[in-house]
Amino acid sequence: MLTRLLKTFSTTSPTPPPLPEPDEKLALGALMVRVAKSDHTYQLEEISRIDRLLARHFGLKPIEAAKMRATCEKLEANAPGTRRFAEVIRASVSHQARIDALEAMWEVLLADGIGHDEEHAVIEEARLAMGLTEADNTAARAMAES
Repeated sequence: MLTRLLKTFSTTSPTPPPLPEPDEKLALGALMVRVAKSDHTYQLEEISRIDRLLARHFGLKPIEAAKMRATCEKLEANAPGTRRFAEVIRASVSHQARIDALEAMWEVLLADGIGHDEEHAVIEEARLAMGLTEADNTAARAMAES
């Protein structure tokens, strides 16, 4: 009887749907999640900021932004490194849009009031992979701080 019960549980668990291939929107969301999680904490302030940024950048309603963030969290956890996400953005959007993406990552880093070395490292790796200069980085950070 126990064998039958265990077999029932093991065969009825649904297979999760496959994750979408990241486009520039999902790549930016995944990078923001990666920045937030890189210090091994994922705080409400960071989650809320990501939701607001997704809504603002992509014209989403709050629930749509939260759903997109949830997808981005799954992508971030299961997908390739930071460089791959940044390269998707670089190949898909203008130079100014890449600076805007970098600014969004800075906003996430600043959301909890503490910038950790791990968060800075993710932003720096993304900046380089997106083909942005140190001057672009300085401008993006200044915009995020204001």
